[in-house]
Amino acid sequence: MSTETLDVGVEKKPSEIVSRDPATGEEIGRAPLASPEEVRRAVTEARAAQGSWAKLSYSERGRVVMRARSVVLEEMEQIARLISMETGKPLAEAISMEITPTLDLMQFFARRTARLLKPEKLDIGQYGLMGRSSRIIYKPLGVVGIISPWNFPWAIPLGEVVMALLAGNAVVLKPSELTPLAGLKIKEVFTRAGLREELLHVVVGDGRTGAALVEAGVDKLMFTGSVATGKRVAEMAARRLLPVVLELGGKDPMIVLEDADLETAASAAVWGAFSNSGQACASVERLYVHERIAPQFIERITAQTRSLRQNIGTSEDTDVGAMSSERQLKIVEEHVQEALSQGARALTGGRRAPGLSGPFYEPTILADVTHKMMVMREETFGPVLPVMTFKTEDEAVRLANDSVFGLTASVWTRDVARGTRIAERLESGTVMVNEVLYTHGIAQTPWGGFKQSGLGRTHGRLGLLELVAPQHVHINRLGWVRDFWWFGYTPQALRLFRGFARRFATGKVTQTALLFPHMLRRLFERRP
Repeated sequence: MSTETLDVGVEKKPSEIVSRDPATGEEIGRAPLASPEEVRRAVTEARAAQGSWAKLSYSERGRVVMRARSVVLEEMEQIARLISMETGKPLAEAISMEITPTLDLMQFFARRTARLLKPEKLDIGQYGLMGRSSRIIYKPLGVVGIISPWNFPWAIPLGEVVMALLAGNAVVLKPSELTPLAGLKIKEVFTRAGLREELLHVVVGDGRTGAALVEAGVDKLMFTGSVATGKRVAEMAARRLLPVVLELGGKDPMIVLEDADLETAASAAVWGAFSNSGQACASVERLYVHERIAPQFIERITAQTRSLRQNIGTSEDTDVGAMSSERQLKIVEEHVQEALSQGARALTGGRRAPGLSGPFYEPTILADVTHKMMVMREETFGPVLPVMTFKTEDEAVRLANDSVFGLTASVWTRDVARGTRIAERLESGTVMVNEVLYTHGIAQTPWGGFKQSGLGRTHGRLGLLELVAPQHVHINRLGWVRDFWWFGYTPQALRLFRGFARRFATGKVTQTALLFPHMLRRLFERRP
């Protein structure tokens, strides 16, 4: 995820933030700026309300979420337009990549959270023969803080808000300062659905507001953003022993083997690289193509890229919209210019989009790149697709793993078994075979990465478990009997302990049975 923008595309005033359409520069609306004191008050109010919310059943909480889902459906066109205007992305992607996945997530977790968090009975081996039992129950954390990004200002925070609420928590959400209105719209949706006001607060502001949220006493923090900012968040959280989930971006590789379906893989590469103007942490940012098919494959992706229609996002036939800000576009320009100066070739694009004002950058394909270039090492977060060739599977795996990131990867082949074998060698949190980019939209699957792509998971059962505190409950049904290993220690006790080490610890009932005479003697032994 690219570095948060604190001063581009946003006008800061003492009491409000002005949100503007990055494509046109026009004002969309204004949002009140939360002070550190207001952030602390939001957390305090959320905590006071959380207890009664947690006492509701999963089905009662689920009904609130389903009412919110109905509100989203009712207002889908208005919400999509708001997302498009705040981010610059096409309306089609606002619906397909932001709204549709969250509608699915809302219904899935509203119906399944009770099952996913059902108490679990543990197999405790031979201790069970001694009248013992153990289970895990899942308790709400309390107040969850969420700091969300500008590239998916609806799908990312709404999914995390829904899951946190269903788990019995209250939430304080800090949306990106570039997309504050989307965050406030999430609040409005839940208010219309009947959620108690104090259970979901939205605090608008910049990095200082996010810092205030970290310091405000939340019980867990979910952060999506850049590695640099994520490290600062982690450092602040560590001083408070505050648990965090960090989703910090990627440099996601796509491997196209010599037996891949070229037309399908080419379409996947183009969509995976240029949807949302390449501003997705799971965008294809490195493309590795087998040398045998490279000429025809590169020809296909170049032709498809040149056919993409670039315009303002609210135009219904736009394929690629504006970038989020001038600052982000300059990062893209820096990466491309450095690559060109070191011998790379732009097969198409490589410049600002002619005829369009605002932060529009032409979808770009670069050939003759190397891993020494920023465009292959650092997160570009823009519409740029660098291409390299490889000779062998081992070389492809080595190149794909040669990164400090490890969020997603994809392998393209007609041989699914071969693709699966390669997938298991890749150092990524999600690896897709013959798919690309989209699994954040599958509510049932976990989202998160290896290495500097972050810590923890969102979505799926693993993501839900990040939002609860597991409690181990251990019961001894023979509570009137003293345990063998209690005081006082005697020669008889020591013989029994040696027997436990040699026999009980084998996990075999037949071996443990040999200890019964010693256990009985210990049971009736005089002890303090």
